[in-house]
Amino acid sequence: MARVMVVGELTASIAHEVNQPLAGVVTNANAAARWLAAVPPNLEEVRQAIDRIARDGDRASEAIKRIRALMSKGEPAEIPVSINELIEETVALTQPELKRKQVFLETELTARFPSVVADRVQLQQVLLNLILNALDSLSTVSERQRVLRIRTDRLPPDALRVAVEDTGGGIAPEDSERVFEPFYTTKPQGLGMGLAISRSIVEAHGGRLWTTPHDGSGVTFQFTLPVQNGGRS
Repeated sequence: MARVMVVGELTASIAHEVNQPLAGVVTNANAAARWLAAVPPNLEEVRQAIDRIARDGDRASEAIKRIRALMSKGEPAEIPVSINELIEETVALTQPELKRKQVFLETELTARFPSVVADRVQLQQVLLNLILNALDSLSTVSERQRVLRIRTDRLPPDALRVAVEDTGGGIAPEDSERVFEPFYTTKPQGLGMGLAISRSIVEAHGGRLWTTPHDGSGVTFQFTLPVQNGGRS
């Protein structure tokens, strides 16, 4: 249910992400045809156009693979995952929504962050859920700047932390734990499953997911994960 919900909410973003490289393929194919038709043919320009076609084809293929992975029901595949790279990839996937809702994004990603052994698709599902929740909250804000902050840092001796913070409407302190209960939701059209599933994913990876309401506006959702090899990058 959560996978279908996430993909449904990202339909516009997915279409944009796939169409953009495909448009590049068409543009470069037409350019290659023009360079081949020149007298004499400009083979160097043709080669560069073909390289760009291959690059854009790979981008479209990766986008489709991510969509299929989100929809799949396979067993968790635990591999070394770079959290910073996963955050950047997920932000790229939601970029159209950020622009459409006029949200200013700030990222503070700790350099030389260690890897975690995890299921990449499941962690991306957690990140997508937290980012989409923040965007929903920010979409109702009109009297102040809409800001989404994503931060990573180390928690000695052997954990890392990811924080997703927004300046939206926030949640009441008494709801800080209730929002993680199945079928409890503060959104009119919400199912109340996203945060419950996200917490179960994080806990299955040996981490913890919680929320911290702000005194003013907004809220911070953050989770921890144990790092690979005792923290070595």
